[in-house]
Amino acid sequence: MEEFKKVMFEAAEEAAKIHMLYYGKEFEIGRKLEYSDLVTEVDKLSEKKIIEVIHKSFPDHNILGEEGGNQNKTSDYVWIVDPIDGTVNFAHAVPLFCVSIALEIKGEVMLGIVYSATTGEKYFAEKGKGAYLNDKKISVSEIELLKDSLLVTGFPYDAMNNNDHCIDHFVNFIKMGLPIRRLGSAALDICYLACGRFDGFWEVFLHPWDVAAAYLILLEAGGKITDFKGGKYSIYDIQVLATNGKKIHGEMIEVLMKSY
Repeated sequence: MEEFKKVMFEAAEEAAKIHMLYYGKEFEIGRKLEYSDLVTEVDKLSEKKIIEVIHKSFPDHNILGEEGGNQNKTSDYVWIVDPIDGTVNFAHAVPLFCVSIALEIKGEVMLGIVYSATTGEKYFAEKGKGAYLNDKKISVSEIELLKDSLLVTGFPYDAMNNNDHCIDHFVNFIKMGLPIRRLGSAALDICYLACGRFDGFWEVFLHPWDVAAAYLILLEAGGKITDFKGGKYSIYDIQVLATNGKKIHGEMIEVLMKSY
């Protein structure tokens, strides 16, 4: 596992260098299927560098990347890569974005790193060995009740269609008078939850590369993650509810279920 960790850190650091080389400067920006879903040349350059670093040591490993898709290599090892989580922020020089890399071995996420170059915060977890922010071990908050919590969420790029009641969920929480943040990076949202800054997070229609690394980091920090009904969660699911695992988790499920 040590060799995997070494390569993962190298790949994340190389991507972060590219981020800062272009941050706040001019670069090409394109659009995906949804008009507001941006992709920049920096996303592509970062993912290319990450793949290069990984395949230098592990040429037979598969890469599941946001920009490159699934390479479909027949390997038990899958590196799940988001070269820039928070691309819209990056494109507007808002300093809330990161690189996210996870390693899935035989269907189980074993390593994950989320690195925010603008803050220098590097979140990392290895399955069964705890979660860390830089060199400091982290854990979720001790907030018990939803009424005392600070929540964070995000919206899919086609939120105007209210798919899976994404707007309704937000309205239901807002009507409770709860403070809610929307930062624009699911990976950072969940990592901030893992280190106790937030107490709960929900979102729909995320992709594996958005959540894989942060998912492991949260679990290793003592958090809980399920679907909206409280069922078992997979990084390939379209619903994610993540909390510090206190009573707040059940209370958030009750609010989410109001829309169904």
